[in-house]
Amino acid sequence: MKDLTFIFPKTITGEDLRTLRKKLGFSQREFALYLGVSKSTVERWEGKNETLTGPVVTLYDYLSRDSRLAEKAVLPERTMPMRLLYYCGNMLCTVIDVNEAARRVEIRDYVSNPLYRAFGINNDPTYEEYEEFLRSRCFPETRDKIKFELQRLGIPFYDPLLIIEKTEGRMADDSFWIRIERNRVNTGHADRVVNSAGS
Repeated sequence: MKDLTFIFPKTITGEDLRTLRKKLGFSQREFALYLGVSKSTVERWEGKNETLTGPVVTLYDYLSRDSRLAEKAVLPERTMPMRLLYYCGNMLCTVIDVNEAARRVEIRDYVSNPLYRAFGINNDPTYEEYEEFLRSRCFPETRDKIKFELQRLGIPFYDPLLIIEKTEGRMADDSFWIRIERNRVNTGHADRVVNSAGS
């Protein structure tokens, strides 16, 4: 098999990394969150008079070519009382912000493949479509012995959102799941950096 040759540089300097970080508008702490490393690692890299190698060089090249990649990885500030984070495995696919009282829904997709998006090709779902999405992520209301299942989950009546809060919307036949955040609105830029699930 023929060896592949890539367009990326083999090395960068600490100054290259610092210049890029500032261009992206990140503090060292925010850049560390973005890269998944400690702030002291970013400080060490930027203060190094030697060349840097490894995966950080590839990431540097991608971000230098298209700084929008970093912007796309920042969660928008939450302005509604509830946020649902729709994942496939540990990959965030769709953010769903919901105001139940006003029956409003806003979404932001983080994947291009519609099969991984909560609402497929629909970029502006109605509240009714959101409710249907919730029903699709839990067992049906017509399920046999549903009262026993609800009792097992500690839920007094059939409510898809309550069921998802207990089950994370996990289904036996796929890798999708949902994390629900309520009544806490993000306020700082650094808090909005998308990390892998569970971080």
